[in-house]
Amino acid sequence: MKKLLFLAVLAAMVLAYTQFLGARTYPPGILVKSDPVQVMIDTPMDALQKEGFSLKPLARYTIEARILHTKHYWIGYVSSLAPYDVAVGWGPMSDQQVLDKLTISQGNRFYFYEWKSSPPIPVDQIICHSANMHLIPSTSAVRSAIAWLRPGDIVRMRGLLIEATDPAHPEAPPWRSSLSRTDTGNGACEIMWVESIAKY
Repeated sequence: MKKLLFLAVLAAMVLAYTQFLGARTYPPGILVKSDPVQVMIDTPMDALQKEGFSLKPLARYTIEARILHTKHYWIGYVSSLAPYDVAVGWGPMSDQQVLDKLTISQGNRFYFYEWKSSPPIPVDQIICHSANMHLIPSTSAVRSAIAWLRPGDIVRMRGLLIEATDPAHPEAPPWRSSLSRTDTGNGACEIMWVESIAKY
C-alpha cells in the first residue's frame, strides 16, 4: 500500500513538473512573427537606481518572443542586479521544427546553440532572430514572473535597454546593452529593465 501511495505521489510530482516547469512544445510553425521594437531615447532620462547600480536608459524596448532557455545566476558581480538570463527567439527561431534540430544552452552570461549535421536555417537567421537577455526586474512581481518562465513560453516584455554603472566602483567598465539584433559575441546581449511581462 505504501509503495502504491509513493508511486502515486511520484507520478503527481512528475505531472506537476511537466505541467508547470517542463518545456512546452508546439506543432510546427512560426509562433512569433513580429520583430522586437526599439525606440531610441533622444531626451535624456533620469538614471534608475537598483542594487547600488545606476541605470542609464538607452532605448525603449518591447519584445514578443518564445523562451528558448532560462538561467538563474546566484553569484557574480551583477547577479544581484540581473539574476536571470533568458534566451529568446522570434520569427523562424520560434518555430518548433527549427528548434527541434538545435541544442540550446546558457552559461557565463552567454547563450549557445548547436546542431548535429547542418543548421536547420542559415546561421545569420539564427543570429538575427534570437538573443540572450539579461533581465533586471523593476518590481518583485516582475521578478516572480521571470522566475517562473520556462522554455516554450510565449512572452511579451516591455521596458528599457540600459547601461549600468556602479558608483562604488568607478574603475569598473559600464555594463552596456546591445542596441542591435545582428551582433554576436561579448557585448551582444540585451540588458533590459523589465517594467512588465505577460505570458500568452
